[in-house]
Amino acid sequence: MLTDTGKKILAAHPNSRFCTPASQCPTMDPAWESSEGVPIDAIVFGGRRPEGVPLVYESFDWKHGVFVGAAMRSESTAAAEHVGKVIMHDPFAMRPFFGYNFGDYLGHWLSMENHQGAKLPKIFHVNWFRKSSEGKFLWPGFGENSRVLDWICRRVDGEDNSKKTPIGLVPTKGSINTNNLEPVDMDAIFDLPKEFWEKEVQSIRTYFDEQVNRDLPEEIANQLNALEERVRNM
Repeated sequence: MLTDTGKKILAAHPNSRFCTPASQCPTMDPAWESSEGVPIDAIVFGGRRPEGVPLVYESFDWKHGVFVGAAMRSESTAAAEHVGKVIMHDPFAMRPFFGYNFGDYLGHWLSMENHQGAKLPKIFHVNWFRKSSEGKFLWPGFGENSRVLDWICRRVDGEDNSKKTPIGLVPTKGSINTNNLEPVDMDAIFDLPKEFWEKEVQSIRTYFDEQVNRDLPEEIANQLNALEERVRNM
């Protein structure tokens, strides 16, 4: 924007979007702050990954879902401390906002499974930003993302529309509604290159060793080892 003198300035700080009250969102459920608690059916993590990571996948179970969140990596944004488009470790998309020991944070998530009678949400990971070898986005994004959310909701409802891969459950062929959508290379957007995932495993291991070390819960270490074994067998 321009000042009265014609000088160009930023209209707002890049992180100001985090300061908008959720209560102003017109689609927010009126009971979203209920003191009795709010049922959660699905948790959706997301990262900006130009290669290797599929459009959407579901965790195998709760422990695996916590690992998926802990192992997240993403192109840096204005919300993070990095400048330029580099792939950074961004666990739970919360790296700049963690307020206490990351190992304890993981332990808190894992402990949810121990609550008697708890109906745990399904955990998903989405990636709207995968690119082709020509550098073009493979998925149109924006409102079309609702097609992926539709698949997620049907998974929550128990629909059998997924298949197992080394990294999680992905949609079966044709289970994402692409009616009236411009042609999308669904094979490319769900491709899992072995070499990419071998490097991903090593990057995650290095990050855990350097940043969490002995505070890493055993369950998360086991999940990483299991992923490494599945990738090795791809």
